[in-house]
Amino acid sequence: MLDQAHALADELIRLRRAIHAYPEVSFTEERTAALVVDTLNAIGGITVRSGVAKTGVVGEFGTDEGPTIALRADMDALPILEATGLSFASTQPGMMHACGHDAHTAMLLGATHLLRECFAAGLLRGRVRLLFQPSEEAWDAEGKSGGLRMVEAGCMEGVDAVIALHVDSTLPLGKVTIRPGWTSAAVDDFRGEVLGSGGHGASPHEGTDPIFMLIPVLTALYGIRARRIDPVEPSIISVGVVHGGQATNVIPSAVRIEGTMRSYSTHVREQLINEVERAFAVSRAYGGNYRLKIGRGYPAGWNDERVAGWMQQVAHDLLGANAFDHSAPGLGAEDFAYMTQKVPGAMLLLGAAHADGVLRAHHTPIFDIDERCLPLGAALLAETAMRFLRGDVKLYNKRSNTSSGT
Repeated sequence: MLDQAHALADELIRLRRAIHAYPEVSFTEERTAALVVDTLNAIGGITVRSGVAKTGVVGEFGTDEGPTIALRADMDALPILEATGLSFASTQPGMMHACGHDAHTAMLLGATHLLRECFAAGLLRGRVRLLFQPSEEAWDAEGKSGGLRMVEAGCMEGVDAVIALHVDSTLPLGKVTIRPGWTSAAVDDFRGEVLGSGGHGASPHEGTDPIFMLIPVLTALYGIRARRIDPVEPSIISVGVVHGGQATNVIPSAVRIEGTMRSYSTHVREQLINEVERAFAVSRAYGGNYRLKIGRGYPAGWNDERVAGWMQQVAHDLLGANAFDHSAPGLGAEDFAYMTQKVPGAMLLLGAAHADGVLRAHHTPIFDIDERCLPLGAALLAETAMRFLRGDVKLYNKRSNTSSGT
């Protein structure tokens, strides 16, 4: 499978660069979706639906009997001005593929090539569902991301397992991170205002000062993780926006504070939300008040033990025992978690760093990957799916009390 994937390397690079040059932010991925549809139709033998979850694409192929495995790739870009200087850099001002979704899409198209060849040779039975997902990076007006929209569109119905991968520009080329259990954090945002009366800067005693009240509110916010949450439970609260006032001699009537909360377990997630409310309420002890809105984001992502085990074995067999990175999971968020809430699944992180020592971090203007990762990712996805459909690995299907992949 790896040799076959390497034979596709030039095509995968072409696809990735074509997508990279024309990035489209969340729920506007029309050109990218059209490229995906055209490529799937050129491969042939695939039932293709476009406009799923607004701008997503779903492909399906295989036999009428046997298990079904879904493979997911996200397609959206970020509102970032690219500064890589690449010959195929973004042609869209203020938009950039700064998280590798162009690579994910190319890899899944490559995996589709490989799996179609396996079916044509009569080696597999069952079905493959291809999920080219829009909007992993943002929400629509109803607060729903592309992953949730695809679940709501029925993309997980009849699926026995779902797999995905994500490039990691900080991990050496060819290294992989795949672990059972928590793999991404739940993310929630807060947007609040500390309210006072405001007044003249020369007479602060005549009113209430929200900037003064901001100090104990911030102390309370940052104290949540230190003193209110069980220290063995992973979580974080970070303030990213503080804004108030417009003149040096005017005490404003409100100060705006915005930030993010990250957690794994459901009870810690709820505790963080409650504690943020209590922190803002401190303003009342100083004669002020507050307004607060909590925005619920992605749930925490969970790698099913069996599915993660398949991917570990595939990575071991294709890339070798030394390919594994054993770093602890971080508190980044991924809306693939909506899919793994519905069916057993797992996501693998694939090293894609250039070897020159320059840190090209995700969500930065200089983000880039070593394109030699593209055939590796395609092979990892295809080989995992092939082993499941061939029956080499099995998954207990709770819906039918039978084993899938046999």
